[in-house]
Amino acid sequence: MSTPGLGIRVTGLSVRLGDRPVLDRVDLAVGGGELVALIGPNGAGKTTLLRAVLGLVPAERGEVRADRPIGYVPQRPEFAWDFPISVAAAVLTGRTRAIGWLRRPRAGDRAAVDQALERTGLTALRGRPIGQLSGGQRQRVLVARALALQPPALLLDEPFSEVDIPTRELLTGLLAELAGEGRAVLLTTHDLPAAAAACGRLCLLNRTVVAEGPPDRLRDPALWLQAFGVTSSAELLGSLGARP
Repeated sequence: MSTPGLGIRVTGLSVRLGDRPVLDRVDLAVGGGELVALIGPNGAGKTTLLRAVLGLVPAERGEVRADRPIGYVPQRPEFAWDFPISVAAAVLTGRTRAIGWLRRPRAGDRAAVDQALERTGLTALRGRPIGQLSGGQRQRVLVARALALQPPALLLDEPFSEVDIPTRELLTGLLAELAGEGRAVLLTTHDLPAAAAACGRLCLLNRTVVAEGPPDRLRDPALWLQAFGVTSSAELLGSLGARP
């Protein structure tokens, strides 16, 4: 097990995209060994927060600190699945920065890919073209690609979206293992039952942090009304056992 380090720390973060404010004074910490889910409606700023942690969007104010390198699992449509490469080659692209541009992968790089393939259940598919994969297999490729970097911190954008039950179970168990090894794991999801089952802490986000804590302590309907604008009788609340 690795020793927990800085993890991910976001302090007073505000982000604007063009003239539109997207995040407003967000404070969030994910320590090494924690598995945390960002929950919020579409447009709440969840993906923008992940991209700010990665340094892909500038902060208007505030600070982001994180252990590096950071593994990143984007939403599936962001990856070029029609590119003619194998599963193993796609996973190896996760180590591009570590290898260096125009350099050949070394034994350590290939060993990292082999380990990532094994952890995501893709070893038998390593030679298959990525264009022939199912949705669940593609999601596992993206996770393996991030793990090949052997990062102390891991960000995942909607990892449970449109995957089959076996893939969801595999990912849920794997993410718990990664946190247990001392990594800081932060994911976004609309799958509240999966988040409640997998994550030790939920963070309700709607441009700012509305509330955060263990799932069983976020059953106040007022919090979900503030985050999602739903009524206290909505199915959303029932999925977490929240009651008016």
